[in-house]
Amino acid sequence: MSSSKKITLVIILVSFYMFSCVSCTEFKVGGEGGWIVPQSKTEGDMFNHWASHNRFKVGDTVRFNYTKDSVLVVSKEEYKKCKATKPQLYSNNEDTVFKLDRPGLFYFISGISGHCEKGQKMIIKVMETESSPDSPPPSSPSSPSSSSSLSPPASTHKKSSAFKTSVQFSCSGVVVFTFLVVSVFGLA
Repeated sequence: MSSSKKITLVIILVSFYMFSCVSCTEFKVGGEGGWIVPQSKTEGDMFNHWASHNRFKVGDTVRFNYTKDSVLVVSKEEYKKCKATKPQLYSNNEDTVFKLDRPGLFYFISGISGHCEKGQKMIIKVMETESSPDSPPPSSPSSPSSSSSLSPPASTHKKSSAFKTSVQFSCSGVVVFTFLVVSVFGLA
């Protein structure tokens, strides 16, 4: 096999391996209703309830669809007070996509006065990684009762109507990749 064919084959194999283990999901916040002000006190915790029925991983995205509103990513303290002085993100473009780029807790509130107090707020817990289910979970919210509703078991992946887009490729496995690379370089 010529040197240029080997290089081409290695590039193809490396590219395949890099893209074969991609697994990210885009979630539509709140399902079909979107990012709205809860209409009653019984719906007051609807977004945390929605979030607790989904499993979020690093690399997933959450899409906020809304009209005449906004979404802010805030600290735990700002979430509790429903007031943001230094939000990590402010968006009011009616279609906000936020990438969950680390494990742990993310706090979201509406930036419109009074909406957060009516329940337009949410905590998302992003799991470590699927390959390490025995690792300790990230820090939990202050109240013990809410932490149990935010952490579904690591072995389950519940999908709701909020599940909008999924890009998943089957992992080829390190063994197959290693075997192919060794075979290519072994021909030299």
